[in-house]
Amino acid sequence: MIKSLHLKNIALIEEAEIDFESGLNVLSGETGSGKSVIIDSINFVLGAKSDKTMIRFGANECFASAVFDISGLTEVKRVLSDFDVEDSDDLIVTRKLSQDSKSSLKVNGVPFTLSMLKNVTSLLVDVHGQSEHYSLLKESEQLSVLDKFAGSELSEIKESCAAVCGKLKNTDERLKTFGGSESERAIRADILKFQIEEIESADIKEGEENELLTQRKKIQSAEKLSEAFSTVQNSLNSENCAIDFVNAAIRGLSPVTGLDDEYLNLYERLKSVSEELGDISATVESLADDVDIDAETADKVEERLDKIKTLKRKYGADEKAVLDFLENAREEYSKLVDFDAEYAKLTEEKNGYLKELNGYYAKMSEIRKSAAKKLISGITGELKELGMKNATFDINFAPLKKADEGQYGTNGGDSVEFLFSANLGEPVKPMSKIISGGEMSRFMLSLKTVISSYHEISTYIFDEIDAGISGKTAETVAEKFAKISKNVQVIAISHLPQIVSFADCSFKISKRSSDDKTFTVIEKLDEKLKTEEVVRLIGGDMNSVSAVTHAREIIKRADDYKKSLNPD
Repeated sequence: MIKSLHLKNIALIEEAEIDFESGLNVLSGETGSGKSVIIDSINFVLGAKSDKTMIRFGANECFASAVFDISGLTEVKRVLSDFDVEDSDDLIVTRKLSQDSKSSLKVNGVPFTLSMLKNVTSLLVDVHGQSEHYSLLKESEQLSVLDKFAGSELSEIKESCAAVCGKLKNTDERLKTFGGSESERAIRADILKFQIEEIESADIKEGEENELLTQRKKIQSAEKLSEAFSTVQNSLNSENCAIDFVNAAIRGLSPVTGLDDEYLNLYERLKSVSEELGDISATVESLADDVDIDAETADKVEERLDKIKTLKRKYGADEKAVLDFLENAREEYSKLVDFDAEYAKLTEEKNGYLKELNGYYAKMSEIRKSAAKKLISGITGELKELGMKNATFDINFAPLKKADEGQYGTNGGDSVEFLFSANLGEPVKPMSKIISGGEMSRFMLSLKTVISSYHEISTYIFDEIDAGISGKTAETVAEKFAKISKNVQVIAISHLPQIVSFADCSFKISKRSSDDKTFTVIEKLDEKLKTEEVVRLIGGDMNSVSAVTHAREIIKRADDYKKSLNPD
């Protein structure tokens, strides 16, 4: 439920703090006082699209923050956990919008996107306004309503359908790799065969190109390398070379090595230098031999590099990509060669998935039809209580569509249409074609009453659903609100004294002017002020004893009715 709403610089609201309660919260006030702004602000917090026109004139930005009690709402907490929001029984949503269209959105201090927010708030709050009237006239939305009413049993089957659809899609993708007609497959097989032979004959290896490029550099620098190695060899091996001088030093020091350990150590070091110089000389000689590369070798390197370059241009960015292409080509070629057996195997696999999916479709339809009976009975009963004693409601199921080639999904094969008749003796017809605005309001209230205890939604918001009704019907609508609010929190905008009298928590919205500015003021009403508001709504005056007495009688009847709903 919504615990509180803090608003700043939204429309005519400079700043306001609204503390809602469980049960029925009713907002009333004169036309144009700003009641709808409260609903707009709640929608803003819930993730509705907005623009800077909602920012109060003269302000740079607007701000809205709502605190929700989510204790016990396991699905909401699961979604929040997926978004890395720490577990808490309070959910705080804050949203800002500035004149330069910059916005800020956080949930418990964690930055969110609008789509992330809607994933959460759609499980918390159900806002009913005139726009929902129109959406429910769509057949797709009617099926969605029925599915929500059907509950977890249907949801579990949809999850099973999703798993099968995933497998079926994968099988379809594999079948597509076989191509179309027999001639097309033959052409594809010939192309693959050529590509396989071209790559196999090249016999390339990973890293080969880098090795060849290194070899090319040596070839291009052969003269410079030969000159360098020649200089080294002459310095080490020619007459009066470095090695000769070191060996002479060894011979000169040899007679005195026994006189002192330090002389012996020096002698050993000179011998190590001599050995190292000899090793260097041998290495240089070997490297010098490698430099001696003829033109034929150079041509072979260039030919090999050209071959690898050609393969890369056709089949991949490097040797690994080319070899991966080869592996995939071999696999596809093998399937095409063994087409009949492989195609038959995949077709059998696909038919098995379709059969399994159609079984789920039949079960889903069965569950929906069972839920439809309960929904029809519940809504019809509620409509009668709302003064539509001759109203008839029905749900028509089109013939079940089966999953077949390219036509399958997780929602099953049902199409439904809501049928309605308001008058005795008149046959039911598609609701979208015959229901009036007033009838639609009462239908929606009946629907909300029936489904309020079937899902985890903790708050219902009604934006003037009572438009166009009065008298006994108005009192019945108020009773429906009272019933719904036993299961969920209800926030309603109303202009009817009967509904205000049923409120567990009342707010009056009014406009005031000061310093050439107009402000919307939100006032929480105590019992005395609630009585005054009921008097105003019935067209009376607080100076009139009869008006006050009448208002108190209306409130007492409401209190008595609410007590009857909960005798304890």
